[in-house]
Amino acid sequence: MLSGVTRTTDGATIERAPRHRSRLRIHRAWIVAAVTFVTIIGGAAFNSLPGLLIEPLNEEFGWSRGEIGLAVSLDMALYGLTAPFAAALMDRFGIRRVVVVALSAVAAGALASYWMTAVWQLMLYWGLLVGLGTGSMAMAFSATVTNRWFVARRGLVTGILTAAGASGQLVFLPLCAWIVDRHGWQPATVTVGLAAFVVVPFVWLLMRDHPADVGLAPYGGAYVEKPGPVTGAATRAVRVLIDAARTGPFWLLAGSFAICGASTNGLIRTYFVPSAHDHGMRITAAASLLAVIGVFDVIGTIFSGWLTDRFDARRLLAVYYALRGISLLFLPVLMAPTVHPPMVFFIVFYGLDWVATVPPTLALCREQYGDDSAIVFGWVLASHQVGAALVAFLGGVVRDVTGSYDLVWYAAGALCATAALMALVIRRKGTAPVAAVH
Repeated sequence: MLSGVTRTTDGATIERAPRHRSRLRIHRAWIVAAVTFVTIIGGAAFNSLPGLLIEPLNEEFGWSRGEIGLAVSLDMALYGLTAPFAAALMDRFGIRRVVVVALSAVAAGALASYWMTAVWQLMLYWGLLVGLGTGSMAMAFSATVTNRWFVARRGLVTGILTAAGASGQLVFLPLCAWIVDRHGWQPATVTVGLAAFVVVPFVWLLMRDHPADVGLAPYGGAYVEKPGPVTGAATRAVRVLIDAARTGPFWLLAGSFAICGASTNGLIRTYFVPSAHDHGMRITAAASLLAVIGVFDVIGTIFSGWLTDRFDARRLLAVYYALRGISLLFLPVLMAPTVHPPMVFFIVFYGLDWVATVPPTLALCREQYGDDSAIVFGWVLASHQVGAALVAFLGGVVRDVTGSYDLVWYAAGALCATAALMALVIRRKGTAPVAAVH
């Protein structure tokens, strides 16, 4: 039973529920988390496409892999650079409005790709529209929802929401691979565009910006009033970056996360399928392996969130990066025309480690930067995507020049070892002075 109805600053109805929360069988925070999970899946549908379409676009239009890789890199870079501003915009205009606009941009870019015939259109649709849209629903979105709606179980929820991207890969990769194999690349772009549009009503009807909108306390915490809109979103995002950039931990987190992006989104997600195809494997088989990574990514990320609530995040990151680097060094010799047990082992192992780095990285951002942690994490995520963008472009160039992706696998393995060392030297806040960066 509602005790009253008012209006929020964004025009939405506030449901003033009674404070007797013991009558609620499921806390509203879990419903919001579920909507966020579905939203990220819908927005991430497009991420299944680039690795599947490199060869078809090369064959149909004669575009080089470097040109296609440049469009993918623009998408990834904008994905990252948009994230911190999106977090600030959510503070200003509300989560619902920002996410609805973002989903619409992804859908428009994906659907417009159906009619593209020139490289500049690829850059516009894939790079600009999809990049801005997916960036507005990046991990900073998950961080904002988690910080507002949860006090307890933050690590677990972070892991679950991070795994949503992998779940989208699990759903859409095999489907899009089958569509591309049977019907061509255009119907696949329509599929992911419609998937983004379908999610919009769920966000508008079920998402709420703050627990106070429904008269609740955050899960595991005390009731607090909803803060007013924060003006100057862009200024705030830049100010937070300037303040964070004066500290050593920011550069260590940003640098290690850039390597994370280079070795996942930029490398495996973009070039695993075409690399396997180079060795004689069918695109559908390679895409299925990449989808299996998504299965174990969900398990690994949720488990990593559980571990982050209990163990030192620095040591977890060091272990994750070291194991990832070792596995990449073995990948070139595992490529073959057919799927064999060692390759399956690599897929399972890499899936468990894929974005297991996110919960401890976000935990370290919270520890170091407090109330600004969501925006700081947005900037750290920007570095993740810049690293991914560089490898997405350079990987295509290396393949054009050398005829193989092997050099990229070895280089990424070495970079992961560097990331492991960077994680270990991050100091705990308050245990020692943090070196300023001038």
